[in-house]
Amino acid sequence: MPEARESAVYTHGHHESVLRSHTWRTAENSAGYLLGALKPHLRILDIGCGPGTITADLAGLVPDGHVTGLDREPGILGRARAVAEERGLTNVAFTVGDVHALDFPDDTFCVVHAHQVLQHVGDPVAALREMRRVTRPGGVVAVRDADYAAMTWYPASPGMDRWLDLYRRVARANGGEPDAGRRLRSWALAAGFTDVTATSGTWTFATDQERAWWSGLWADRTVASSYAGRAVEGGHATREQVREVAGAWREWGARADGWFCVLHGEILCRKEV
Repeated sequence: MPEARESAVYTHGHHESVLRSHTWRTAENSAGYLLGALKPHLRILDIGCGPGTITADLAGLVPDGHVTGLDREPGILGRARAVAEERGLTNVAFTVGDVHALDFPDDTFCVVHAHQVLQHVGDPVAALREMRRVTRPGGVVAVRDADYAAMTWYPASPGMDRWLDLYRRVARANGGEPDAGRRLRSWALAAGFTDVTATSGTWTFATDQERAWWSGLWADRTVASSYAGRAVEGGHATREQVREVAGAWREWGARADGWFCVLHGEILCRKEV
């Protein structure tokens, strides 16, 4: 197997404002495009599992199978194990690893899943090749990623425009690709897949509660997370400028007519038999 060679820096880190979003994610709201392909006996690898909420959902959907959650950050796996224990799941395990060099034999898993991962890696095509390698013939690689340039909101806000520009510059300086969603099919074809189904999905935040939650976590993330530190230390913004961006998020969240849509690209890649 190849040596690990991750070159990108994870932009968000694991600040509470980041985990507030990650622990909200479920198989239903973040992997709905995959659920129809699941069967009770399948063996699944969930790459970039983070705090494990999607992983645990997948384990519940394959009661006669097994799910392995993998993340490159050892510290977050304690949270993931706690989620599995709280749900009484016995068919799930967690391990540290790098998607560029997965520590599994060829043809190990029926499904390899990654949600919001490829936007943060240095070589997404190589990552997909590794995901393909550990997938059994006839199995599926399922990937979903956000596309920041396609995110849209109302009403217009110059401060939110500055947020989007800043985030994309920081993410690219860290070695990632924030507009990954639109590139997934292209990356999959470059990785050797020939059977690729490409779709899209959205998250929409429009109610008072949804706007408060979404704007609050992004306002906090903009001033307190690893992303905030990298924005300032990398010379992309001053501390005053990131505070102004956070304020724009809060102003948008307070608007009764506010609406925000997050577009995701999705691919289901079938490995040839």
